[in-house]
Amino acid sequence: MTDLLRVLIADDERPARAFLAAALRACRDVELVGEADGGAAAVRLIEATRPDLALLDLQMPEVDGLSVARLVRKSALPLFAFVTAYDEYAVRAFEVNAIDYVLKPVDPERLQRTLERARARLERDDVRIAEAERAQKALATGPAAVEYLRRIPVRDGDDIILISVGRIASVVAHGELLYLFTVDGTRHAINYRLKDLEARLDPALFVRLSRSALVNLAMVTRISPMPGGAYLVFLTTRQELPVSRQRARVLREHVLRL
Repeated sequence: MTDLLRVLIADDERPARAFLAAALRACRDVELVGEADGGAAAVRLIEATRPDLALLDLQMPEVDGLSVARLVRKSALPLFAFVTAYDEYAVRAFEVNAIDYVLKPVDPERLQRTLERARARLERDDVRIAEAERAQKALATGPAAVEYLRRIPVRDGDDIILISVGRIASVVAHGELLYLFTVDGTRHAINYRLKDLEARLDPALFVRLSRSALVNLAMVTRISPMPGGAYLVFLTTRQELPVSRQRARVLREHVLRL
């Protein structure tokens, strides 16, 4: 299971929207959450669906792509990439912190690079936020007073059972759910955000491998290097979890160093 990159597209031309939608549906680990036929509709849809990435046509009537980026409420801001047939707006596009500027007709391989750039930015943001939250909590309570979760409540039919964190081998995000995999191979689902759970687990015991997975270091049996600087982690539960390039650096610094 992997964390889906939630993408919204906005273009006033139906053929262009259809092409982008088809290209996104052909991509692994991407969820198309909405299509807007204009800038005003894009603002409403972004605020309603909260995508990770919005692919915006720059030239739309009334409300153009740049205006969309400026009008969306700050609390709902996604990453933006602009898709256009013209290159003269590139400087203005990056003034609103766009992650990419893609020229039409869009090449599928070029679109894939945009998606990978979005994933990398989101992952860096997750790392920064998690570290800031831990630091803030430590400053507020004092290092000795930080209390991490020892058990996690999960539903089992009509009952609620408490799982010791020491028995959790991994936590994998998929859509709106987190799946807890225990040492005996049992899987439990909870409705929680991975970054929030990570902040409540002892970082000496649990390490983030990617945007979608946490692992209990005590359950790791082998770490294998992969092409491009990534790794593959093997657990006692026979799970195999990939480590993203961004997290590989953390793994080398905090786990693989003697």
